[in-house]
Amino acid sequence: MARTKDFDPDTVLTQAMDLFWERGYEATSMAELVEHLGIARASLYGTFGSKHDLYLAALKRYLEIREAGFVRAMSQPGPVLPAVRALVHSWVDEALHDPAQLGCLVVNAAVELSPRDPKVAHQVELSWGVLETTLTSALMRAVAQGELPEDRDPQTLARFLLVMLQGIRVIARAAPDAGRLQAAAAQTLAALD
Repeated sequence: MARTKDFDPDTVLTQAMDLFWERGYEATSMAELVEHLGIARASLYGTFGSKHDLYLAALKRYLEIREAGFVRAMSQPGPVLPAVRALVHSWVDEALHDPAQLGCLVVNAAVELSPRDPKVAHQVELSWGVLETTLTSALMRAVAQGELPEDRDPQTLARFLLVMLQGIRVIARAAPDAGRLQAAAAQTLAALD
């Protein structure tokens, strides 16, 4: 007879995500995961596979949580540019109110692992693809609704916003200077005028 798990895999995955987010992949040992998650090493391996598999699953969980809200916000009917402005301001506010300086798990993964880990690089690229596609679609609506001039290229503008938003997260993780981030946000938003 098969044994039932004495833990909730979804809860454990979220806890693992939080630990990887706080410490990074390399700095998180299996011993720390076992202690933090409160489950046996064999159960951890049996449920999630290797530490790397668990990290990938945690990264996917993070993306599911973060991207759903972003896509929903950018897909609402009505004017687009106020939603884009609110998005930029919210990312700056989030970066400035991150006392532990955890940053964004996707950006952290991109910096720490993407150059040498194709599976992580793929997840990062998927995430950035969702952001870019969602922003492109929203900005296409902005052009169609007359919020942006017809000569503006929504995809190029979306790529610019993607790079700026991710840059905000990198700068905030290293040195969260309100003046620097707010000035960059203001210049970014000026590109929408």
